[in-house]
Amino acid sequence: MAIRGELFTTQVTLDKRNYFFNVKENRNGDVFLQIVESKIKDGEDDRRAIVVFAEDMKKFFGGMDESLKFIEKEEKERAKIRAEKKAAKEAKFAAQGEEAEPAKKIYRRKGESRLVAEKRATKKDTRIHVVSKRKPSDSSEY
Repeated sequence: MAIRGELFTTQVTLDKRNYFFNVKENRNGDVFLQIVESKIKDGEDDRRAIVVFAEDMKKFFGGMDESLKFIEKEEKERAKIRAEKKAAKEAKFAAQGEEAEPAKKIYRRKGESRLVAEKRATKKDTRIHVVSKRKPSDSSEY
């Protein structure tokens, strides 16, 4: 056995958090899983731990599995609703005689309000190209 009864350890790093999955054995010979979440908060290491004993792991992971299935199902339903809303919106604009085009994305500049960005986006390109009417020989007169 390693330090403090550790049998196995693995680490998962996500964004600003680290998760450690430690399989340990206590003095009585009971095997358990310790899940530790570690994050830096205000310059200090903030750690929280959950302990799951071997005889409870099937129920624990069964609950996690049910939660994961729910999340996946919910995400599929939300994606379906978003697709239906988008299709309905495109159909509405097509019914009005306009071509169904995806909405133009409006990007805001730093410090710019939403209204100013929308106004800027609706302006047409009004650049004017001025062509001189003078002939090259006329330049000596001025």
